[in-house]
Amino acid sequence: MTQETLLNTHNASILLSAANKSHYPQDDLPEVALAGRSNVGKSSFINTLLGRKKLARTSSKPGKTQLLNFYNIDDKLRFVDVPGYGYAKVSKTERAKWGKMIEEYLVTRDNLRVVVSLVDLRHEPTADDVQMYDFLKYYEIPVIVVATKADKVPRGKWNKQEALIKKKLNFDQADSFIVFSSETKEGYDLAWNTILENL
Repeated sequence: MTQETLLNTHNASILLSAANKSHYPQDDLPEVALAGRSNVGKSSFINTLLGRKKLARTSSKPGKTQLLNFYNIDDKLRFVDVPGYGYAKVSKTERAKWGKMIEEYLVTRDNLRVVVSLVDLRHEPTADDVQMYDFLKYYEIPVIVVATKADKVPRGKWNKQEALIKKKLNFDQADSFIVFSSETKEGYDLAWNTILENL
């Protein structure tokens, strides 16, 4: 069973942007949240999975997404793009506001089935990445770790980078880890299958 038979991913659109609970869609469609630091390739990940070039806007200025963006996929599923964290040019008050907004969504949203936590395969996870993973584990929220930008790392080094990331995150072997590239579509099928298994 692939996502093609279950979902028409081309039937995808941005539904709404929400700052708090009162703006969330009021129904019981399952939701998949996507979290990661500002320049980790979150928009590219969404666009690649949905086979669209510009549905999620990629920006050369990190820190663009400042609300929770809800994407409707074939009226069967939603992706929720969470504001990128760890972006230096945002004021402390703004960052605290985002933090609260993200936390409220992750902890209180009944529709949430799984969080895709994106990290950069090229680098060791940042303190923010570790904090996000710890947060999800603490609240027992299912998580899939996706390591992006695999095309920028020689294939021979993937295992080494994966081991480095897992060690830094204190990775739980029960969780899924996916090496992904929006350029080559590496990890595309695995990402979809893992997301659908969590629904």
